[in-house]
Amino acid sequence: MDWLLEPLSYSFIFRGLLAAVVVGVVCSVLGTYVVLRGMAFFGDALAHTILPGVVVAFLLGWPLALGALIMGTLTAVGIGALSSQGIVKEDTAIGVIFAGAFALGVALLSATGNYTIDLAHFLFGNLLGVSKADLWLIFGLGGGVLLVVLLFYKEFLVISFDPILASTLRLPATFLRYLLLVLTAVTIVVALQVVGLALMVAMLVTPAAAASLLTRRVPAMMAGAAAIGAFSGVAGLYVSYYLNIASGPAVVLVATLIFLAAFLFAPGRGVITRLQLNGPAGS
Repeated sequence: MDWLLEPLSYSFIFRGLLAAVVVGVVCSVLGTYVVLRGMAFFGDALAHTILPGVVVAFLLGWPLALGALIMGTLTAVGIGALSSQGIVKEDTAIGVIFAGAFALGVALLSATGNYTIDLAHFLFGNLLGVSKADLWLIFGLGGGVLLVVLLFYKEFLVISFDPILASTLRLPATFLRYLLLVLTAVTIVVALQVVGLALMVAMLVTPAAAASLLTRRVPAMMAGAAAIGAFSGVAGLYVSYYLNIASGPAVVLVATLIFLAAFLFAPGRGVITRLQLNGPAGS
């Protein structure tokens, strides 16, 4: 048991552990909708487009999360508005804004004179550097995201699976779509300190994708994704501590290994289990 308790004797690791659990749950719950709606590219792009906001906040001495939240919300609404005009497709709008905003962020960051170190911090996170203020911010924003998901759970399901039914029921589909985009932006801000910009999409997509292989029901998928996300955060932190590797990538690697295990061995759907059930070809 010493190997389990030893890291917890350090307060910064305990704070990192709490942050990793919250981020794992929040990202995975919202990530269920990201997977169901095929929004993985949007999540990845949005994570990178908040870089200018983070850099500006850094240069002005503001909290990084404030700059990220403002830029993320503006970008999410901007992408939604640009693609809703029908002039360009959504993936095109995302690609244009993604490339331009990320280039602007890198250009601003290069002007600080500490380009390599700061960019690495923004891109890959710093889980072991989570402060008490960061922890309260993660709890506050993460709790807000989970509350909104709970309140609009059925509505989000309807617009994800049956837009025609949503129209028939006179649901505010446009409002719900923008709300989901903004929630994605807020979730990215929640996870910024833990996994950074470059690995953000993994926490949004990987646990939910793994859970989708283990169940066909959305509530079970959401609960399974949350469990996988939380476990990945905890296990990744221990892997980081004992193997002396970066904490953010360690968390993502654990989640990826769980996905690969589900892909191979999921009951009835995994590659290995299907081969065992069907037997050799031609038999």
